[in-house]
Amino acid sequence: MKTRAASCPSCGGTVEFRASSSLVTICPYCRCVVARGDKAVEDHGKVADLVLTDSPLELGVTGRFIKRNFEVVGRVQYKHPAGGVWDEWYLSFSDGTWGWLAEAQGKHYLTFERKMKETASLPEMASIEVGRRLTLGKRGVFTVAEVGIAETGAAEGEIPWDFVPGRPHRFVDLHGDDQAFATLDYNGASPRLFLGKEISLNALDLSGVGWSGLDYAAIGGGKAQRVEALVLNCPHCGGTLELHAPDETERVGCPHCLSLLDCRQGKLEYLQTLNARRVKPVIPLGTVGTLRGHRYTVIGFMERFVLYEGQTYPWTEYLLHNSTEGFRWLVHSKRHWSFVEPLSPHLVQEKGRDVVYDGQTFKLYDKGEAIVRYVVGEFYWKIQAGESVKTRDYIAPPRMVSIERSGSEENQEINISLGTYLTTDELKQAFPMAKALSPLGVGPIQPRPVVGGVYHLWGLFLLAMVVLHVAISKGLSREIDGGFSLIMLGLLSVIPLGTLLYCHNFEVQRWAESDYSPYSSD
Repeated sequence: MKTRAASCPSCGGTVEFRASSSLVTICPYCRCVVARGDKAVEDHGKVADLVLTDSPLELGVTGRFIKRNFEVVGRVQYKHPAGGVWDEWYLSFSDGTWGWLAEAQGKHYLTFERKMKETASLPEMASIEVGRRLTLGKRGVFTVAEVGIAETGAAEGEIPWDFVPGRPHRFVDLHGDDQAFATLDYNGASPRLFLGKEISLNALDLSGVGWSGLDYAAIGGGKAQRVEALVLNCPHCGGTLELHAPDETERVGCPHCLSLLDCRQGKLEYLQTLNARRVKPVIPLGTVGTLRGHRYTVIGFMERFVLYEGQTYPWTEYLLHNSTEGFRWLVHSKRHWSFVEPLSPHLVQEKGRDVVYDGQTFKLYDKGEAIVRYVVGEFYWKIQAGESVKTRDYIAPPRMVSIERSGSEENQEINISLGTYLTTDELKQAFPMAKALSPLGVGPIQPRPVVGGVYHLWGLFLLAMVVLHVAISKGLSREIDGGFSLIMLGLLSVIPLGTLLYCHNFEVQRWAESDYSPYSSD
């Protein structure tokens, strides 16, 4: 890789352009944005210091992808419209091409710019809605997951485009089959297409400066400088707060004074006091447990509700964090529990009033507007009291697909998740400190009791009766009283018929609070 050196137009320090096609480099001495010009380098302003994230990457790390070597030479941090930042790393390949490696909430997306004639026929950004399916030429069909306007923030190293800090960044993110991922960049005269897929860092054969060479999962997904936990005091009441994911936390709810605090690189700023009754978590914040083979820390707790015909229907949610898996949720409603994981929007398809996921049809159970009422602990977005999203829940017990839509005309996002029912025993096994009580009534995705053995046994008894009836009839000179056989048949049928009635009533109770019950008389 041939290096070109120049003097920083701001401080005079030496800056390098190691990649021949890089357009901008950040001066390591004064943080000046140094851009290539026609005759000399130009000063495009200065950037702020980088926000410390838990990324295991840094400049100088090398790797290999599809038999091509690369080096990590630059990074830009974008400010998300909902709060927080995400990193975009720039990989300079040995053949002169560039790769864009986006990193957010523990996930990584590697994309490459693709030229396509179809960009001329792509819709205007203003007309694109989340959930819409777009065909990207021969690349196939993709589902729009997010439409937004971010802002360019801090940066370091070399950048393959004309970076200017503080500029709006218009983008559309899409998901496709087999973890395919695409971004449409609407910052120029015509949209640019970046196509790739969600990828594990282990697949990039990383090595060099800042990389231990060990398996990513084995090292916990972070560098030595990552802050594992941080103890601070609430700026409003002075109470002690322990942050378990300080690098990714945007908002903190103080459990002592119910203040909502903004969190910027481990510094807390008072925003407001929540006007809500206290809700005591069943699982204390900071509790560590194991679910689905991964250790999670409970870092956040909130109560949400929907309002229907003047009646409030609340439930609580626990935010779980694992350094390699990212964020997961535990949802608690009427003493019923479910473990919730994110899903790619492309994996869920609408089918009339219902949706299909993983080859299974999920029936619409309810829809409404979920509103945040109570918050304590840490959250990875700028959560606030009164925040609302449009929700739809679809069930196929013991699983639920939930779809949440949020944002404005300029910034839209769709989040789809899969909830799986947890019994109280499973929850207590994962989190022994949980003070969980027995469920009330029938939960929307509570598994129906297994009663198949009753019907098999009833069938065997019925068959035995027929055989005995025939055998005894042949051995007697007179016929057996048919009434006696009917009475015996009725007695034998009491248990299976009662079980059938119980199962029917179980399903009726499951759908009792739904406007879309298949058992409704309306």
